[in-house]
Amino acid sequence: MTDARVRLAGEEILLLPERALFWPRAAALIAADLHGGKAATFRAAGIPVPAGTTSADLARLDAALERTCARRLLVLGDLFHARAGRVAAGTRAELRRWRGLHPKLEILLVRGNHDRHSGDPPEDLRINCVNAPAFVPPFILRHEPTAAGEGYTLAGHIHPGLVLSGPALQRERLPCFLLSERMAVLPAFGSFTGLATIEPRAGDRAFVVAEADVIEVRSGD
Repeated sequence: MTDARVRLAGEEILLLPERALFWPRAAALIAADLHGGKAATFRAAGIPVPAGTTSADLARLDAALERTCARRLLVLGDLFHARAGRVAAGTRAELRRWRGLHPKLEILLVRGNHDRHSGDPPEDLRINCVNAPAFVPPFILRHEPTAAGEGYTLAGHIHPGLVLSGPALQRERLPCFLLSERMAVLPAFGSFTGLATIEPRAGDRAFVVAEADVIEVRSGD
C-alpha cells in the first residue's frame, strides 16, 4: 500500500489509497462523501441494489484509522445519502457497532448538501455537526469546493475522477485527489457514489487511487 506525501499550507499531508487524507501533526483522518445508507435508500425506493456497501466502507475506514493511528475523524459533508438511509435499521445498527469500536475517536461532520436533507446523525454516535466553513488552522473545511483567502480549503462534493488511457486504447476512470494552489478536493470515500470526470488546470496536481496505491498523474501521462 503506497501513500502520496505532499505539503499543503506548510503541513505534511498523506493522500491515502483508502480515499482519505491524513494530517499527521493533528492526528486527523479527513474524508468526504461517505454517503452512508445509499443502498438502503435505493432499496426503500424499490430499486434492487446489493446490500453491504456501508459495511464495506466502514471496514475501509477502520483500516485507515488503524494504519494512521488517527485520533480525530473530520468528515467533509454527506455522511448520509438521504433520510431513508439514515433511519434504516440496518444502517443504524452497523454505525452503532462501528462507533462502539472507536469510543475515544473525536468525530466532526461539516454538513454537506445531503446532510441538510437527511438530518444530523443520531446523538448516540457522538458526532459534532457544524455548518461550513469550519476553521481548523491552517485549513478551512467545507463540503462544496470554494477557495477562500483565510486559509487552505479542503473539500469534497464533486467526487472527482480522472480518465487514464493505455497503449492498447484501454481507458479507465479512477477516483482522484485534485490539488490546487488554494484548495484540495478529496475523492468520494463511499464506494457507491459514482465519479465526475475532471480536467486539471495548469498548476493543478492530480493523484489517482489505483487499488492500493496513490499515484500522481502528470500532464501527458
